[in-house]
Amino acid sequence: MRVGIVGSGLMGAKLGTLFARAGHEVVFSYARSEQKLSELAREAGAKARHGTVREAAQEADAVLLAVHWSRLDEVLSQTGDLSGKVIVTCSLPMNDDNTELVVAHSSSGAEMLAERLPKAKVVSAFNTVPSEVLFAVFEARRKLTRPSLVYCGDDSRSKRLAAGLIRDVGFDPVDAGPLRIARHTEPFALLVAQLAYEGQGGPELAYRFERF
Repeated sequence: MRVGIVGSGLMGAKLGTLFARAGHEVVFSYARSEQKLSELAREAGAKARHGTVREAAQEADAVLLAVHWSRLDEVLSQTGDLSGKVIVTCSLPMNDDNTELVVAHSSSGAEMLAERLPKAKVVSAFNTVPSEVLFAVFEARRKLTRPSLVYCGDDSRSKRLAAGLIRDVGFDPVDAGPLRIARHTEPFALLVAQLAYEGQGGPELAYRFERF
């Protein structure tokens, strides 16, 4: 699969690296500098390269959107037409100082993105775990018990694609339902962040749902 990374910060850089190591063709884009993108592609291995936002988006089977909410307009102005594209978003609708959600309860960042891109297929995933845990989860992916990762969306084919990426990184994908459920998963992401960054034990934290 070809995966375009739009936003190569903490989440985008690590997920892109793991997608490449899992065998996908990855294009990194949108970082502080082209040098950083070049270094990311080199470290990720032979399956990765770097390019413009437009190249990353247009050549992809799936686009990972991993930018700060405040940069959304800037990024979408560079992607080109995203009609029919699968957009996996891990961008939370946070305010400028990352202290609270600017969209919550009656809508969600994922739903607002889908409204902006009505001809794209938006799936919300990967925003409920801290970036610090990703490499550890990938390294432990062959264990029988995997941590959970919730995702939601309205298009079944796009959700299957996202679930495959979730498995490739080392998580057990948990289908939370339609995209409107992001109204619940986005605040849940803040709970996980509170436990990861303010609790004891450090930020390498994941979660698991079990049925009894």
